[in-house]
Amino acid sequence: MRTTDYTIRTATPGDVAPARAVMLDTVYRDFRTGYVPRWHGDVIDPVGAYLTPARHTLLVAVDAGGEVVATGALDSRGPAHPPNPAHVAERYPSGVTAQLRRVYVRPEHRRRGLARRLVDELLAFAARDGGYRAVYLHTDPAVEGAEPFWRSLAKVVHDEREDAGGGQGIVHFDVPLVVSRVAVSRD
Repeated sequence: MRTTDYTIRTATPGDVAPARAVMLDTVYRDFRTGYVPRWHGDVIDPVGAYLTPARHTLLVAVDAGGEVVATGALDSRGPAHPPNPAHVAERYPSGVTAQLRRVYVRPEHRRRGLARRLVDELLAFAARDGGYRAVYLHTDPAVEGAEPFWRSLAKVVHDEREDAGGGQGIVHFDVPLVVSRVAVSRD
């Protein structure tokens, strides 16, 4: 399949179960953590996390056969401290920070541009909102391909692997927010 053989759209209530399956498969297979309530509550309740709040969204990529094969979400919650470093939480406060979440693509559909298309749509959503000053995300560099992908789109603001003891091993990113064709990024 080519990238054009997929449709990217806002998730509907009918997409919730298959989107949740993509997310849970990813946390079990790629993260090898399984479901952890304090980290993955939004995965269990995507309606409450992404579909109901006005400034949040959940996108899905659907293949030509109608199957949900990828997800991407955005919410207005900045990173919490703890577990994230205090300076990261202070830099990205809730309400004015769009946090990218759950950009997951099933393995057999990877390397077709789906993650990039999802991110582009999420950034467009954040720009249309008008209330976001920054876009933030974090990733686990142990997930194959995640760190290089995000480095191609965003600027590292903190790499916990460089902390004494390695922190959680997470890499934190600032993603340029394009508003009226002018990139807004916090340095």
